[in-house]
Amino acid sequence: VQLQASGGGLVQAGGSLKLSCVAPRRTSTNNATAWFRQAPGKEREFVAHINWNGGITYYADSVKGRFTISRDNAKGAVYLQMNSLNPEDTAVYYCASARRAIGSSDYREYNYWGQGTQVTVSS
Repeated sequence: VQLQASGGGLVQAGGSLKLSCVAPRRTSTNNATAWFRQAPGKEREFVAHINWNGGITYYADSVKGRFTISRDNAKGAVYLQMNSLNPEDTAVYYCASARRAIGSSDYREYNYWGQGTQVTVSS
């Protein structure tokens, strides 16, 4: 299953973006889903995850209070609302889905990945 991530772009510091992640054919709505990011020259970094029904979310400390992960199982979509962006948020953002109900911050727990969407924050 190939997830499709979209919504990235260029934004000024302090601005907002909303990323979307959709499965071309709806994967199991029992899957937990997460967002990761990778900046040039850096390792992949966990951003946020959400459990299968949206009742449990978890964030990296670096984005807590600024980013919100949500999902709409009827549409097979997961979203990442990003507010108060700063240049340190610049990265390629990837969505990932796991064959488990509860999310994890470990990328190795995820079975399906999107192609990534570039987010660039200018100062």
